[in-house]
Amino acid sequence: MSTSTTKPRIGITLGDCAGIGPEIVELALKSGRVPDSTEYVVLGRQPNCKPGEPTPETARAAAAALEEAVTLARRGELEAIVTGPVHKARMYEVGFRFPGQTEFFAERCGVKNFAMCLTGGKLTVALVTAHIPLRKVPRALKQSEIVRVGLLLAEFLRSRGKNAPRIAAVAGLNPHAGESGKLGVEEIEVIAPAIEELNSSPVFIGPVSPDTVFHRAIEGEFDAVLCMYHDQGLIPLKLHAFHSGVNVTLGLPFPRTSPDHGTAFEIAGKGIARPDSMIAAINLAVELAQKEEPQQI
Repeated sequence: MSTSTTKPRIGITLGDCAGIGPEIVELALKSGRVPDSTEYVVLGRQPNCKPGEPTPETARAAAAALEEAVTLARRGELEAIVTGPVHKARMYEVGFRFPGQTEFFAERCGVKNFAMCLTGGKLTVALVTAHIPLRKVPRALKQSEIVRVGLLLAEFLRSRGKNAPRIAAVAGLNPHAGESGKLGVEEIEVIAPAIEELNSSPVFIGPVSPDTVFHRAIEGEFDAVLCMYHDQGLIPLKLHAFHSGVNVTLGLPFPRTSPDHGTAFEIAGKGIARPDSMIAAINLAVELAQKEEPQQI
């Protein structure tokens, strides 16, 4: 859609407007730390919203903004989407049937091959399993899924200029990466075969003990870590880059990013919310949008 004389358009949803979404979007756009060569389209305004007081109406407005954003992006009218934080429990109460916004965008775009990735500071992680209970992770962990998400992660790194990325392909599932089978066999039976398959393009190593892999990545030994489950990746990411972490959905026909934090109803409207993560999310969306044209679907 964009030409050399037309500014790219980035859609930004406010999330649940009773949270800090409206504040951090406003602060980010006024910060001078996002590109002024881009047109920002803010979606989800609700005049009667009271900070810190979420209601079914604020949840419905958040859901409606997501629908509007994905419709515009699918038409090619937005180059990328940045989503504000939503309150999932409240969203579920008004009929939102997705585990998270990641799954919402994938379903609306008809995409099966997608993954959740987070990046901030010196750490990038992608998740083989995401919004499922921890007790279900071992059964859900398949060689084909590790390979699928690993390839998406490698492509994401290449899109950001890492032409020969070094990925720790995996954080093992078990303590000490299974200790040669003494603490679990998933590394031997599932993860190692996946690494062997991935290494037709030799950028993956592992399984790496999960208690050291993130330190090694932050020290520069790896460009990213392929993680087996949600908290395995998010805990170190948020510890390392809580105020600058960005959630990005891999595999969509357009870039979609989000700040890596929640609605923070308890501080909404108090003037203390920090926009750093939203600024980072906007900047990453612009970066990715400049490298690809959105597909009209």
